[in-house]
This record gives sequence, C-alpha cells and structure tokens, in this order.
Amino acid sequence: MKLTIETAVEQGYLDVKKGFDESLFKRLSPPFPPVKLLRFDGSEKGNLVSLELNFLLFKQKWTSEITEDKTTDLEFYFIDEGTELPFFLKKWKHKHRVISTGIGSIIRDEITYEAPFGLMTWLLYPALWLQFAYRKPIYKKIFRRGSGL
Repeated sequence: MKLTIETAVEQGYLDVKKGFDESLFKRLSPPFPPVKLLRFDGSEKGNLVSLELNFLLFKQKWTSEITEDKTTDLEFYFIDEGTELPFFLKKWKHKHRVISTGIGSIIRDEITYEAPFGLMTWLLYPALWLQFAYRKPIYKKIFRRGSGL
C-alpha cells in the first residue's frame, strides 16, 4: 500500500535539510502511541533510527535503516526501511523528500508498507494517514520564513 502526504513550507530545501535532526524527529512524534527514541544516527545512508512504541499494555520496537540519501540542485531525500518492525507491519519503506519550489519547499512523505495480512494493510491506512497528517502543522511552524530551528 502507498501513502503520500505533502506539506508546503516557506524555507528553502537546504535549510529544511539542516532541520531534519533528532529534535525534529521528537517533535513529529504523535501523542499516541507515546514514542521513546532509543537511537538516532541521522539521515545519511547506513544510519539507524530505533524507537519504542508504548501501547500501554505492551511495547513494540521499531528500527529503520537509512538505505539511501541524495542531495541535488532541486531536492534532498533519504529513505528509511524497517529492519525490526512492530507486529502490525511486515514491510516499511519511507522516502522523505524535500523539493525546492524556488520560494520555499514541499516536504513529501512517500510511504510504502505492508501488514502481515491483506485486510490489516487496508485497515492501517487511516491510522498511518493521521500519524503523518499530524506532522503538517509542525512542519509549517518549524520551517516558516524567519524562524530559527
């Protein structure tokens, strides 16, 4: 299943690239499930990000590896792929794109995922959409013109 969410921001793509750090990652975490960051290496190929999701009665670990990153004259992107996923995911690939618009940038989250069985893949879509839609106002606030990181 594929999910794509875009957010227009006021800062240039290279400034946004600088802001993709541990602090931003923590701010993007939604209220539920609470997330504990276990490891954050960065957004370059070979880096790892590991977190613990707390579902109150149980916890799940999620580890992703950055498998690709690239910066061009118009875009910055990196891809994280799940290496240790919570029970409700079988596959996870997330391409984080920051695309120059000339006067600002578009942050585009392109997610491809699969649950252990077909119906669950469909049922996860609304929850995942909400998790990523939650990021939109945070991106807009952090990456508005004149704001400091």
